This record gives sequence, C-alpha cells and structure tokens, in this order.
Amino acid sequence: MLEIDGSYGEGGGQVIRTAIAMSAIKQVPIRIINIRANRSKPGLQAQHLTGVKAAAELCNAKVSGAELGSTELTFEPGKIRFGKFRFDIGTAGAITLVLQTIIPIAAFAPSKTKFEIIGGTNVLHAPPIEYFQNIFCDYAEKFGLLITCEVEKHGFYPKGGGKVTIEVHQVKEQKQIKLTERGELLNVKVNSIASEDLKAAGVADRQVAGFKQDMKPEFIIKAFTRYVDTLSTGSSIYAHALYSNCKLGCSALGERGKKAEDVGRECAAGLMKEVDSKATVDKHMADQLIPFLGLLGGSFVTSEITEHTKTNVWVVEKFVEKKFNLEGNKIAV
Repeated sequence: MLEIDGSYGEGGGQVIRTAIAMSAIKQVPIRIINIRANRSKPGLQAQHLTGVKAAAELCNAKVSGAELGSTELTFEPGKIRFGKFRFDIGTAGAITLVLQTIIPIAAFAPSKTKFEIIGGTNVLHAPPIEYFQNIFCDYAEKFGLLITCEVEKHGFYPKGGGKVTIEVHQVKEQKQIKLTERGELLNVKVNSIASEDLKAAGVADRQVAGFKQDMKPEFIIKAFTRYVDTLSTGSSIYAHALYSNCKLGCSALGERGKKAEDVGRECAAGLMKEVDSKATVDKHMADQLIPFLGLLGGSFVTSEITEHTKTNVWVVEKFVEKKFNLEGNKIAV
C-alpha cells in the first residue's frame, strides 16, 4: 500500500483530492497520514469527506478513516463505475473542489457519468462554478474529455444549497496537452452574479463597473450580470481573457463590508496579472491540469507555479513513471 504524507507541501485538501483520484485511476491502494496536520482544524472536513465518499462510490473502494476530523485514511479502489450519482456536501462546502476529485476518475470510466451535487457554488478558497464551466471544461476538451455543466441553483456561504448537474463523457481519444503559444487576444468576458436581495443595491452591476475601471481601454469586454435566487446573501465575479489558443481566468468573491466596485477591481487585477504574463494556463488551472499531464503527457506555461501545483506534481509522480520538468514557469512531461 502506497503511503502519502498529507502534511507535505500545501498540506491541505489538495493532497487528498489528487491522491484519491490517482489511486482510483491507477488502481493503487493508498494510506494518507497526517491529513491537514498543520491546519487550525486538522483532519478531514465535510467537503473532503464528500470527495472521498464520492470517489469511493465511483470505484467501489474500501475506505477506512472517512470521518470528520480523521487524520489518517486508507483507500483501496475497485473498478471504476459509470452511471448517475448524487452527492450532498451538506454545507456550503465547495462543489468545485469535490469535482477536482471525481472528474479525473469519471474521465476514465467505461461510459458516460452524470453527477448531481449540492453545496456551495461560489465560496471562499475555491474556484467558482463559472470558472469550472468556462475554464476547466474548455481545457478538458483539449485533451479529449467532454463535460457539460448546468447550474440549477447558486449557493453562497453559510447555507450553500447550490445545485449543479454535470455530465462527463469519458476520454475516447486521449490527447496530449501542448500549450506553449497563446495566439491573438480575442476578447474579455466578465460574468457578475449576486443574490436577489442585493439587486436594489445594484451589486452585480457595480462589480462589473469596478472591473471595467481597471481594464485596458482597447480590450473588447463582454459583460453579463445576473441576480439569482439563493439561500444566503452573496456575490461573485468571474472573468476570462480569450485567446485563439487558450483562455486565462480569474475571480473574486463579495464579502460583507467590501464595496462591490472593489470586488470587481480585485478580479480585474488578478486577470491583468495573468494577461501580463506569458501564460497559456492561469495559475489556478495549472494545478488542476497536473493529474492529466501526468497521465497523458504534454506541456504548458503558467503565470506562477503555486504550492498547490508543486504539491500536485509531488503526489502525481508517486503514481506514474514519468517525471515532471519544471523550468521557469513552464511545466512539461
């Protein structure tokens, strides 16, 4: 049984998500120790548990230690299944982080897999669901994986209650990810959402106004605003720069006491940092591509090699014979 130190590198949920996914795909039983050992709340939290249990259901795994606060977990995968699955995180835990565990597994299922997941769609310390729809799904298609994602209800902290339906059509023709040139900048798209109770204050529109304020005047900006029915008050803004060969994304989350315009400006600053780099993959997408890079091969340039990315490289190399080459901000296998 392969033993993995959960306190390595980023030392949080990333180790768990990637190790579980790779275990199921490569059919290698694992033991994860020191789970989130250096965090203020060590051990597995609700969101991590949902990911572990969802992965176990996907591959008939034998699991021990799957409890709140557990710092050790064993996962013995069986054959990957397909079909329809429903997972409820039970909190405003991030749906997109659960997807980081189960999407790679579903990619190698024998047939199409459908998920219904309930939880948080736009929450702290996680990509918003719009990022998943526009960035992850787009890059997935580049290596032969078709994913459709429908948001039936948005969910903010603390009540969550968001509902998302995902269909994953397994990888039929595996393609390497080779992204070294951006191509021409075509446009910038910004998607701003807020709960219905913030409509009178014009929060979604003001987020867009703040975003545009810090964008270069020559950029072609396509802006969309929505006010949505949610269980908790909240707002979020997502944007991407579309090039002929790639797409770079960024997002920001509204908070109590934070001006809507400042939320938009935060998103703009993050996107401009990506645009001003030579990246073909933004820093948030880079770590999510590492498992697929390890399995399929390829190369890309990112704006910054984060701790999440380095941690994922360390985990994935335990399951594959290939070695990653990190040179500057280029990652290749």
